[in-house]
Amino acid sequence: QRAWRALWRRLERLGLGGGCKCVCCGQSIFRFLPYAGGWAAAPQVVSQLQIIGSDMQHYECPSCGASDRERHLHMFCTRLGLDRKMAGARILHFAPEAHFSAFVLGAGPSEYIRADLCPRDPGVKQVDMQAIPYADMSFDLVIANHVLEHVADDKAALDEICRVLKPGGLAILQTPFSAVLEHVFEDKGIATEEQREFAYGQSDHVRLYGRDIVDQLASAGLISRVCSHDEVLPDMDVRRYGLNGKEPFFLFERRR
Repeated sequence: QRAWRALWRRLERLGLGGGCKCVCCGQSIFRFLPYAGGWAAAPQVVSQLQIIGSDMQHYECPSCGASDRERHLHMFCTRLGLDRKMAGARILHFAPEAHFSAFVLGAGPSEYIRADLCPRDPGVKQVDMQAIPYADMSFDLVIANHVLEHVADDKAALDEICRVLKPGGLAILQTPFSAVLEHVFEDKGIATEEQREFAYGQSDHVRLYGRDIVDQLASAGLISRVCSHDEVLPDMDVRRYGLNGKEPFFLFERRR
């Protein structure tokens, strides 16, 4: 990855940008970098169960390091006008990504709390999603981008997210899921990193959602506002912008 970044940055300095573009940094680039070897290095379950998550072949921007998940969120939020809703809002963001955090801050929220169970940045507060230490109806927006698949009790986490949202408040809950499984697959006996990678596709995942993922995520009392890439971004070529066009935008609203 370091060698690829160095090569692409040298080419960019020579003005030899290619046909791809990163919406986070605005740079034209030759191509996006694969994630840890791309599909060739992915566990077999990823292809066999058609797990929809990151675009492993076009994952990282070689210029700024933004992931495909950040780029996709940036584009969904901009096209749907969510950046305007962020202005003056109270926002709680779990496992905050650097580039999408900059996008949120640029929207001008009244309060922006970045949270993580095990924070590495002093600007990130230690917060357990299963027991959020904030009052009922505290936030206008909660963001959890590829987080719920890591949480031991996702039902408790969803209850907490619903609790701290204001009526009409929104939750962005991006989560990988299988296009083959009918229902969520989770087994407490799958406990080691090797077992989790074999069963769920990643060593730190504790479940794999199925085709009923929208019902699962809405079960705490949220209203689904889920939409597809083709619905919202039909003019944005997935290869040019380095996106997984099969990944929906999982947006939910707390009942008023």
